[in-house]
Amino acid sequence: MRFTDIENTLKNRGVRPTPNRILILKELLKASHPVSLAELHSSLEYSIDKASIFRVLEIFSSKDIVHEIEDGSRSLKYELCHSNSRHSISDQHVHFHCVLCEETFCFESVRVPPVVMPGGFLPHSVNYMIKGICPKCASRNAQD
Repeated sequence: MRFTDIENTLKNRGVRPTPNRILILKELLKASHPVSLAELHSSLEYSIDKASIFRVLEIFSSKDIVHEIEDGSRSLKYELCHSNSRHSISDQHVHFHCVLCEETFCFESVRVPPVVMPGGFLPHSVNYMIKGICPKCASRNAQD
């Protein structure tokens, strides 16, 4: 998604392109990894209160503009959905959370493996999180 497509992206997903929504979507486009509400709040160029950011993220999540990720840090992380349509479990990918630097990484090329559910269970989403040490922290620890 390009910056010039922001208003059309919002409209196509049934979201009115307000200034706050455009600003937050622009910031999410710049993010190199999933971000928390606090990280998003501190990185915004203009001051928007956390409650307003949260409401925008809730709308974005309900319209499949962002994925919510639970990485065990007690703070949801948000990343843009790269699918142009409603996402499904098959669109979801693996995430990695570094237990040292606490950054969460997307492994977009690594799909969540299929899971056969017992009869009657209908999954809505999958949170596939691997926890460990990222290469940067591993090399830092090797030098110590």
